[in-house]
Amino acid sequence: MSIREDFLYYVWKFGKLHLQPLETTQKEPIEIINLGTHNQHAGPDFFNARLRIGRQLWAGNVEMHVNAADWFVHNHENDANYDNVILHVVWNHDIDIHRKDNSVIPTLVLKNYSDAALLQRYQHLLNTPKQWISCENKFPVLHHFELENWLERVYLERLEAKAVDIEKLVKETKYDWEAVLFRLLAKGFGLKLNSDAFYEAACLVDFSLIRKLGASQFSLEAFLFGIFGLLSQEVTQENYDSLLRQEYVYLCRKYEHTKKANIPLQFFRTRPANFPTIRASQLATLYHQRSHLFSKLIATTSLNVLYKLLQVETSTFWQTHYTFEKQSPKRIKKVSKTFIDVLLINSILPLKYCYEKYLGKPDVESLLSLLRAISPEKNAIIQKFNTKKIDIENALHTQALLQLKKSYCDQQKCLECAIGNRIVK
Repeated sequence: MSIREDFLYYVWKFGKLHLQPLETTQKEPIEIINLGTHNQHAGPDFFNARLRIGRQLWAGNVEMHVNAADWFVHNHENDANYDNVILHVVWNHDIDIHRKDNSVIPTLVLKNYSDAALLQRYQHLLNTPKQWISCENKFPVLHHFELENWLERVYLERLEAKAVDIEKLVKETKYDWEAVLFRLLAKGFGLKLNSDAFYEAACLVDFSLIRKLGASQFSLEAFLFGIFGLLSQEVTQENYDSLLRQEYVYLCRKYEHTKKANIPLQFFRTRPANFPTIRASQLATLYHQRSHLFSKLIATTSLNVLYKLLQVETSTFWQTHYTFEKQSPKRIKKVSKTFIDVLLINSILPLKYCYEKYLGKPDVESLLSLLRAISPEKNAIIQKFNTKKIDIENALHTQALLQLKKSYCDQQKCLECAIGNRIVK
């Protein structure tokens, strides 16, 4: 019968033990006064537990393994963090574990005290034939209020993970928040296929130069096209490409800029409206028309104002082109509402959260309200969740479900999920 450590954590953490008196393998009675705090990082599994073992009151840590011998598999005998373990909780007791003074660490064999029906539900959840997610045939089992609370919590986990990356950028730029915004927006305008190239180029530029060039849309477009790698190396005829290149070369000499992205840009498998030429021109327009963009985005809590700030179009040339070489029917190429939603979800709202957190005034409720006002995302994972009879109403739901799939379902962390927890209960 397959058991994982997360089941041991679950049984211990939520007190899912038979009521008969607990005993160590050496027949000493165990009284649980405090289970301790579950540790999600390196070190023993539960910190600061308080137990009475025999007649002795102990305060310290609890470590758990499926097999007692896993203590040596994980090299705990060489790690001082485990010197204060007061109880070893195992499923299979295949060996005694000794302290440095050669005394035996008290051991509790959990399978002797676990509920058989609970174990059966756990096994059924994790060991069903291969499915998209383990609870595929049981989802959802939470009431709307419970599910909403759980998704909100999962989204906040996703937000904190994004905040870690943004905080690194903030330090790299010496707390130039406008520069951080530019890097995040460049990545966003690159979309999936060209995000790395746009982002790398943005990181190679001192943002003070973007500020200077913002006064001229042509100069800024020439510079962005140059650093993104969108300009030909040699131009043989007088056209828009050659004009941009001449301007780019002039700007690089004037400002002593020598760096550009080395990641090749992708046009293949990209819709014309998402060609890097179009997105780079729109980004140039944004920074030409919106000075002090970071301050303006941070100051508002209105979704409509955010849409107005970010709704820009290409320069005139790109109204009749998707590439330099071929002319197309005239079309005003504005960024769409859906595209702005992607920028808000992935870049602007996480940055807004980080900045407010930096000031010591994170307005989480306002951020969640904005997310709830944004339409749900459309992708393969969300489509699959749509078949599970769950109401996906907004971007908060879709972001939470993406996090749920990646960090819980794919890792089979069912017992750490409110849905899996309910099924096992």
